[in-house]
Amino acid sequence: MASGRAVREVRSPAELEAAVAGARAAAVHFWASWCEASKQMDEVFAHLAVDFPHAAFLRVEAEEQPEISEAHGVSAVPYFVFYKEGKTVDTLEGANPASLANKVAKVAGPASVAESAVPASLGVAAGPAVLEKIQKIAQQNGSSAAESTNSGSTEDALNKQLEQLVNSHPVFLFMKGTPEQPRCGFSRKVVDILKQEGVKFGSFDILTDNDVREGMKKFSNWPTFPQLYCKGQQNEEAGEPGSATEKGGAVAEPIGLTDAQKARLESLINSSPVMVFIKGTPEEPKCGFSGKLLHILKQENIPFSSFDILSDDEVRQGLKVLSNWPSYPQLYIKGELVGGSDIVMEMHKSGELKKVLSEKGVIPKKSLEDRLKSLISSAPVMLFMKGTPDAPRCGFSSKVVNALKKEGVSFGSFDILSDEEVRQGLKTYSNWPTFPQLYYKSELIGGCDIILEMEKSGELKSTLSE
Repeated sequence: MASGRAVREVRSPAELEAAVAGARAAAVHFWASWCEASKQMDEVFAHLAVDFPHAAFLRVEAEEQPEISEAHGVSAVPYFVFYKEGKTVDTLEGANPASLANKVAKVAGPASVAESAVPASLGVAAGPAVLEKIQKIAQQNGSSAAESTNSGSTEDALNKQLEQLVNSHPVFLFMKGTPEQPRCGFSRKVVDILKQEGVKFGSFDILTDNDVREGMKKFSNWPTFPQLYCKGQQNEEAGEPGSATEKGGAVAEPIGLTDAQKARLESLINSSPVMVFIKGTPEEPKCGFSGKLLHILKQENIPFSSFDILSDDEVRQGLKVLSNWPSYPQLYIKGELVGGSDIVMEMHKSGELKKVLSEKGVIPKKSLEDRLKSLISSAPVMLFMKGTPDAPRCGFSSKVVNALKKEGVSFGSFDILSDEEVRQGLKTYSNWPTFPQLYYKSELIGGCDIILEMEKSGELKSTLSE
């Protein structure tokens, strides 16, 4: 970590309390040694400490100081808490240098350097060293425009930032995760296709900035991710990797179909709110992939119609062209291609399938409470965490996953970073403000500290197998 003489390490609750009480303004960085984003943000934090000498800049190693972390609701790093006159006035989660600079400026006042050194996109008087670091981090993330969004923006300002992002590259992808580490199967498939076709593209991880995530849904009038833009225009089939395979990111146009053929296919696709093109029939599927998809639809009690592509080769070949999707089965909801068996399977596991169906008005929308109850009871041992068991997104989640695996406990999981409604709703439902949260037979067991204590005392496995 970048030390910087102006940043002080805090090692006890009493030390933090005294430091905050003795400062007009203070900023606290909760970090972890294993987290690369913490290291990057700490460099920005150290530069800000130099630019704002009248404020206290403090650092807490989150996992080494669980009492402090728990008191401040820290469940992921990097995490920042801002104080004014000894009172908490703001927080920031995630690696967003521009937002950090803005929030520091709000509590600490003007920096010791001229405001003219600052680009309008930041809106704060940060020093040149901070600006240089922000630009460096942005370049490492693939888009310097990505870091200019700040959570306090008005809707108009946010839309302007979104336009800048969309137009920052000829081909730009809003995704979950990064091209190197996609955080959902849909994003991974789009990235793989773009790379296979040699398409150069910029990207933005919508899991790192909820303002951008929610703003893009309204901006594009499209509720899900990934979202792919080509020369500022949205490709509304970005979730279907086969539709974005032309060099340069343009969407391949259906070719070789007569107007009559196209009209017939579109009529079939729209003949039912949920339409599946399979090999065989629902009663007698003729391939394993079709069977898997049908099993999911039946398991979810989703009403659907089907078409046996083995019975009509014109439909079989034509639909590949129209949808730009080369294989079967194909699932359509309200005339829009969802994907094949792998994508539907992943949507089923994550709860995204029912969410899309309810958003499209195909099935009644569940109340949030009913949805939470359904998720909690979806496995005897259920973990709500940041990330997945294979790729945890915070140290606390990683520790709980390791404890469960060490004890040989089978468990289901839900990535709360993938659904803000579930993330916020579960805090109220469980009356537990942080994550991870572990449930057994729909009853809350607790968070990281409780699970680790149970593991240490030998109670974890026995409690989860009663």
